[in-house]
Amino acid sequence: MIAVWMLTWKELLRKKVTLMTLLLTVLFWIAFYFIAKSAGATAAQSESGIISLNDLVERFRGSAILLWIGFFFGAFATGFLSIFSSVAAVAGEAEHGVLQSVLARPIPRTHWYLGRWLGFVTFCLAYALLLFVSILIIVIYATGVHPDWSGLVPAFMLFISPVLIMVTLTMLASCWLAPLGNGVAMVMLFGMGWLGTMLDKVIAARMFTTDDASTTSDTLEIVSGLIRLIIPTDALQQRMLSELFRVDELGETFSSRDSLGYFSVVNPPSDAFLYYTAVYFLIFLAAGLFAIRRKDF
Repeated sequence: MIAVWMLTWKELLRKKVTLMTLLLTVLFWIAFYFIAKSAGATAAQSESGIISLNDLVERFRGSAILLWIGFFFGAFATGFLSIFSSVAAVAGEAEHGVLQSVLARPIPRTHWYLGRWLGFVTFCLAYALLLFVSILIIVIYATGVHPDWSGLVPAFMLFISPVLIMVTLTMLASCWLAPLGNGVAMVMLFGMGWLGTMLDKVIAARMFTTDDASTTSDTLEIVSGLIRLIIPTDALQQRMLSELFRVDELGETFSSRDSLGYFSVVNPPSDAFLYYTAVYFLIFLAAGLFAIRRKDF
């Protein structure tokens, strides 16, 4: 299993998707640095000898918006890397005849599957760690606002959890779908998670003012809840931002929806939802192990 894990890393380091991801990440760092620097300079110009509470809240607001932008790209990059790195994990190997030669050796199929899964997951987690740390460093350097250090560990754990889910779902789907079809299906599923969050923002903004506004909001809330249950990735992103911002500790001084607008954290999931996500992940990982054992190649 460890040998398969290491071979997966070597394979990923040679893939063009890794090179493109790194190039786009460098471009993002450059653009994000200048955006953050501009926002930090604007905040610094408003400083006087004594910083008032309003100034502190305004600096926090600017830092929160920058973190939202940074981690929006982070969720996009880690999600897509998770999908396209593992999209051909099973069916793609079988099409090229590689899987048949490997499974002919005295190695259990489940060990091979877990080795591939660990390779994809650890590779994407290494990239996620690099991205998480770099975004925080750029924002702290530009704005001077330090996050609550006690919230960094739970925030990072929530940031990387979609990687585990997307790799698990992509490898499971790869047992039946060709790489192209699998990639399209997983991208659409991943995008569905964003749709759920957008519906929550529409509900929170009270955009419907008709007589049936209450019914419409209830319908949107049901649809949003179902989307979160089907694909919980973006809901975990909202919980991560909530842990990072610690908005609830500011009480009435700071309203996330009013102060951050579109960048607000809407309806972060509860602890019960995190337990559901853990069960969700284990079920689909076990389904993948079961499928690889029963699959005919």
